[in-house]
Amino acid sequence: MSTFDHVGLIQNINENLGPFRKSQSEAMLGFGQLAKASMAEGVVSAKNKELIALAIGITQHCSGCIGFHVKALHRLGCTKPELEEMLAVCVYMGGGPGLMYVAEALKAWEAMTPA
Repeated sequence: MSTFDHVGLIQNINENLGPFRKSQSEAMLGFGQLAKASMAEGVVSAKNKELIALAIGITQHCSGCIGFHVKALHRLGCTKPELEEMLAVCVYMGGGPGLMYVAEALKAWEAMTPA
């Protein structure tokens, strides 16, 4: 199981990508537009899209994705039971390795839960 500090990880990713955002501004603008369009409220709610994105991040073993999407789920009012139900699907689809990243997502959730 990872011992990532997801709040710090998000900050580090944003800081480390700063120069890349400048040197590759058109590509990063395109990525940002893709993200915005893909995650916009539609027939599928923004919260459900974030749950899907987190599930993919977990199954792809991406700690940064876990941090960013857990943060977004908090912002969108996701409940812990909703999160846990989706995490059960991740375990079902990802087996033992998925379970290890589910533990990481739960840690990120707790770390980002307002006191």
